[in-house]
Amino acid sequence: MIPIISIIIPCYNQGRYLNDALQSIAALNDSSLYEVIIVNDGSTDAITLSVLNEFETKGHTIINQNNKGLGAARNTGIKAATGKYILPLDCDNKIKPEYIYESIKLLEEDPLLDVVYSNAEYFGDKAGLWESGDFNLQRLMIENYIDACAVFRKSTWEKIGGYDEKMPVMGYEDWDFWLRIAFNNGNFKYINKVLFYYRYSEKSMIRSIQKDRLTSIYSYMETKHSKYLNRKYLNNLIFFKTSRNKGLAFYLFMKSYFPKISSILRKAGVLDNKEII
Repeated sequence: MIPIISIIIPCYNQGRYLNDALQSIAALNDSSLYEVIIVNDGSTDAITLSVLNEFETKGHTIINQNNKGLGAARNTGIKAATGKYILPLDCDNKIKPEYIYESIKLLEEDPLLDVVYSNAEYFGDKAGLWESGDFNLQRLMIENYIDACAVFRKSTWEKIGGYDEKMPVMGYEDWDFWLRIAFNNGNFKYINKVLFYYRYSEKSMIRSIQKDRLTSIYSYMETKHSKYLNRKYLNNLIFFKTSRNKGLAFYLFMKSYFPKISSILRKAGVLDNKEII
């Protein structure tokens, strides 16, 4: 029986977490709904290799490849997927069964819907709620607020050519992926519930990126999506519009470059948008 959804788990030297991810998937009552594809992206860690071998012996699908990076690992898994829907799951994270059921229901009901995403709960080095919020293209063009752990159609992935495997810094493949879907008139649906668990680590890849490497990401993205992304233009526009209004300048600066912080400040009454009216 062909599964409806394929769960793709890239793994590079993080085998110690893999069992937690698989156990969270196993909590689904109907195993016929899904398949799990684990992509070993050239792991060298002895523990990881042992864990992968153990799971392969138990019948799990393991695809081995030389280390090519996160985007390439996801693409490899999705190419092999038989489900019409895809859920990328980092091997150190976990999902709730409801994520599968609710996403499938929404995608089945609306053939024009491309992506379903939700909130997350932090665990590990940090506790609390990651509240993504409703889809907003302007916000997505400034920052990636949608985690890779979202459900999308395999046909959408095929349409836009999959994840970019040439990103200069790993960890931003999903941001580029969501933007390309949006720029191709894709539709996103936000579920205002905690449907997966995000392991927060102070030593994670995304938090270890140095400022100079972060600059290279923005430069790459602006060059690739020059029709839509242009910080120089935004800077000049803000300067022009606010040269005589310092309050407006501060508001637009915070809103444009620090949307999460500005939202907190607005709720606290510290940042007011009256200057714009």
